[in-house]
Amino acid sequence: MKYNHSTDKAKVYAEKAMGWIVKGRLPPTPSIFELWYVYESGMDAEVTRAIDIMIKGGHEMTEERCIELHNRLLNTHLRSEEALSKTESLVAETIANVSSAAAAVHTKTEAHAGAIANNAGAFAQAKNPAEMKAIAELMMAQAKKMVDENKNLETKLNQSASVMQQLREEMESVRKEAMTDALTGISNRKLFDVEFYRMVNEAHVEGKPLTLLMIDIDFFKSFNDNYGHQVGDQVLKLVARTLKDGVKGRDLPARYGGEEFCVVLPETPLEGAVKLANALREAVAAKEIMNRATGAKLGRITMSVGAAQLHINEKTSELIERADAALYRAKGAGRNQVIAAEAPRQKRVNR
Repeated sequence: MKYNHSTDKAKVYAEKAMGWIVKGRLPPTPSIFELWYVYESGMDAEVTRAIDIMIKGGHEMTEERCIELHNRLLNTHLRSEEALSKTESLVAETIANVSSAAAAVHTKTEAHAGAIANNAGAFAQAKNPAEMKAIAELMMAQAKKMVDENKNLETKLNQSASVMQQLREEMESVRKEAMTDALTGISNRKLFDVEFYRMVNEAHVEGKPLTLLMIDIDFFKSFNDNYGHQVGDQVLKLVARTLKDGVKGRDLPARYGGEEFCVVLPETPLEGAVKLANALREAVAAKEIMNRATGAKLGRITMSVGAAQLHINEKTSELIERADAALYRAKGAGRNQVIAAEAPRQKRVNR
């Protein structure tokens, strides 16, 4: 997981994380620190939900439980290693089966060829029709045996092909899972980082516009605290679905972390991006939240949005920083609005 918090924010989250570690008398290892840092920053709803359930249930957050949660929810490298290990095992088993079958058929084919050659010689030297008939029947039986063994090899090859197809499907499923946010079903931070970098480079090379939207749900923490995580998850899913339905083509909506989302808009200038952002904001505000368990109406939610267009030679981190700054200006100006980022300052060039 990547972290782009400001120095001040990171310091606050780090101090709170250490507070939990000290309180629980836990070892400040990197994995345990990361778990509590992510919990305090609210970057991952699954981590927040899991820890809140354990705390409210009165369960002690032991070192073993912290490591288990980190491995299950944050350690994508470990999950990838498990998938890779399974893949390697299947590939090795399939190759071994095919190689063994091929070697056996090769040996038997050589034996059949020798037998057929001997029979052919005997057939040429046959003294009467009875001998010729017996040798011919033997040759036919030998040929049938070779055909049956070749069919057996074909069956094993088909089975291996089926295993390889299954393997491809499983790997595609693992890849998709690794790139999808488990709660909302849209692209996760990992896919955003990869695709955003690629799209920015492409925009620079082709000289086409690209705009980034940074989106934050207004007062989400209060909403979550008042109505519970299940309703909070419902809100996150609603926003994600609205973003997904509201964009098209190569546009990339993604969950950036916690209640923060982003949308990458290739080939889109700032003016068009602001118009789209307002449409998305209004679409979310138009939907009333209901508690599915009770049917009670809980009101509406709003979003604040910061928009920034890529400039010549601008880095991905600089574009994110400008869009994020515009987002916080939108929140500071009263929320539920879209603010466009200012153009970056011209960098001095030393000749």
